[in-house]
Amino acid sequence: MPRFVALAVGWLLALLLCPPARATILWSDPGSRVIHLAATGSDILGGKVKRDGQASDVLFFKFHVDPLSDVSNEPYLALFQLVETNQFRLGVGNALEAWGYSAAYTSETGPSNRLAGEYNLRSAHPEASRLGEFQPYELPNHNHDKTIVFRVQYIPGADAMVTVWLDPNLTHGATAENQPESITTKFKANACFDEIRLRHDGGGNGWGFSDMAVATSFNDFVVVYFWQTWWFDGGLALFILGSVIFTVRVWEKRKFQLQLQRMEKQHALEQERTRIAQDLHDELGSLLTRISLLGGLLQADRHNPAQVEVHAEKIAQSADQTVLALEEIVWAVRPGSDTLQSLVDYLVHFANETFSAGNTRCRLDFPPDLPVQALPPDVRHNIFLIGKEALTNVLKHSRAAVVNFQIKVADRELVMVIADDGRGFDLAAAATNGRHNGLVNMRRRAEAVGGQLTFITKPGQGARVEFRVKFPG
Repeated sequence: MPRFVALAVGWLLALLLCPPARATILWSDPGSRVIHLAATGSDILGGKVKRDGQASDVLFFKFHVDPLSDVSNEPYLALFQLVETNQFRLGVGNALEAWGYSAAYTSETGPSNRLAGEYNLRSAHPEASRLGEFQPYELPNHNHDKTIVFRVQYIPGADAMVTVWLDPNLTHGATAENQPESITTKFKANACFDEIRLRHDGGGNGWGFSDMAVATSFNDFVVVYFWQTWWFDGGLALFILGSVIFTVRVWEKRKFQLQLQRMEKQHALEQERTRIAQDLHDELGSLLTRISLLGGLLQADRHNPAQVEVHAEKIAQSADQTVLALEEIVWAVRPGSDTLQSLVDYLVHFANETFSAGNTRCRLDFPPDLPVQALPPDVRHNIFLIGKEALTNVLKHSRAAVVNFQIKVADRELVMVIADDGRGFDLAAAATNGRHNGLVNMRRRAEAVGGQLTFITKPGQGARVEFRVKFPG
């Protein structure tokens, strides 16, 4: 892809810095003139261009004609006439005695012409003679307009070489060299001039002349639409190049984002695996170790019924705790658990299990309908552990008769409140004596998910724990 971009940039620079050469317009008159019964005509050039017998360059002439009557019914003369010092030189249009579109005042006589100095022009639409044979010329007819272009190659001290094209191809890509032979006529003529006159004589309603010009190249007469120009090609190339660069950048950015997402997912997966391994080691490991130790004590005191009963009760309690810890781990890794609904459902389950056999009654206040909200594993796990720690503290330390467990969801925010009517505690003292590590862990977990944790408690007045967190994303 970078190699393609480099090639496109090089091509675009070459196109912009080296545009195609254009011809030089020496004179032009794009307007329309109707010439009728003007035998000698009058100068329209105004001395803008001149060529004498010593000229050695090449000029191109163009004009558009609209015959206003048919020459077959009313013979007439109509010429785009070159004039030098008031002397008629080469004229192109319709010679008086010629058979069709023709040149006058030539040094040669056409093979089908009767009058010396006239030369019929070859046409792509030949006329049929009385004998049924087609002649290579075309009669001027009303409503059949034509464009005529002729080239004059000046030769110092000699007649010029003249090439005439009747209705040539002037579309994009056309040149003097690729014009059809059927519309091309060549002959010699004296083409020196210091005037150009438009002439009409004889019958008919005249000729309309328009779009006249003198230039140094055939290319200047070629009609080039804006979508065929070099600057349009350059702009299009620039647009394509910009699109390619933009597409490459978007593709690279998307590729980088996908890689980053994969890395983030992989990192989150590794963190979750590490957490699960830690939980297995810390909770299940310690509980199973305790059960193993209690089993050893039970074996050692097997002859003391009172101690056997104590050890058996402790083993049962540890087994229940092991089951709860295992349930928590299974819930954490089960597909579909990373949702708000799954978190709330498990908190309800945990609260019911925690207070089912004790003297503290748990009142649950949960919304009936929860929004569909995904929660990353670390966020879900920390919220659960905050709730678990708060509920466990109530069970172990508060001696409360009632604990209210409430969850609210509004404005993409989760609010969890756990309030009891127990004995409460001195919050300031708890922060300094180091015996309430659970509170420190809860604050740390709240900060990890960007939440706010508030403790409200006094000795003898119960305790209230309020946790707020915005949903991620």
